[in-house]
Amino acid sequence: MKNLKNFFKIAIMAILVAITFTQITIAQEVRVNNATSNLTIFGTSNIHDWDMKAEKLSGVATFKMEDGKLSGVEKLNFSVEVESLKSGKSGMDKNTYNALDSKSHKTITYTLTKVNKVTETANNTFSIETTGNLKIAGETKLIPIKFIAKTNDNKVALSGKVDLNMTHYKIEPPKALMGTIKTGEDVTIDFEVIYN
Repeated sequence: MKNLKNFFKIAIMAILVAITFTQITIAQEVRVNNATSNLTIFGTSNIHDWDMKAEKLSGVATFKMEDGKLSGVEKLNFSVEVESLKSGKSGMDKNTYNALDSKSHKTITYTLTKVNKVTETANNTFSIETTGNLKIAGETKLIPIKFIAKTNDNKVALSGKVDLNMTHYKIEPPKALMGTIKTGEDVTIDFEVIYN
C-alpha cells in the first residue's frame, strides 16, 4: 500500500513538472479589422507625386503563438477592393480603375505561400520574411515580403512596404488629360494591416 502511495506521488509530481516545462502552442484564426487597418499606394507622374488610400480591406490569418510569443504563421491572406482606392480626385480614380480592369478584377489579393524566417527584434515585435502570391488585374506574381509584426493580446499588426513595377502585371500606367499627365511605372504599397 505504501509503495502504491509513493507511486502516485511520483506520478503526480512527474505530470506537474511536465506541465510546467511544456511550451504552450496556440494557433488562432483572426480576421482583418478594416476600421483600424491602413494601406496606401504611392506613385509618381510627370507633374506631381500621388497617393491612393484603400477604404476596404479584408482577409484571414492563423498565427502560431508559443508561450505568448509569435512563433509562426500557418495562413495569411488579405484583399483590397480596387474601387475602394481613393486619391481625392475622381478623374485619377477612374483612370486607375480602368488600368486595373476593376470590372473584371475587383480585388488585389495577397496569399502567403511560405514563411522563410521569424525573428524577434524587440519585445512583442517580430520580423517575418515570407514568400507569397500577389494578384493584380488578373496577373499573379510570386514575391518576397518582409512583415514587421507587433503582437498585443489577441491582436497582430502587420506592417511593411512593397515596391512594384506596374508593367510586370501587364498594367499600363494611367494617363490623364489626353495623355499629357503620365504616371510612372513604379509604385510603393505601404501598409499596416490589423488582425484580431
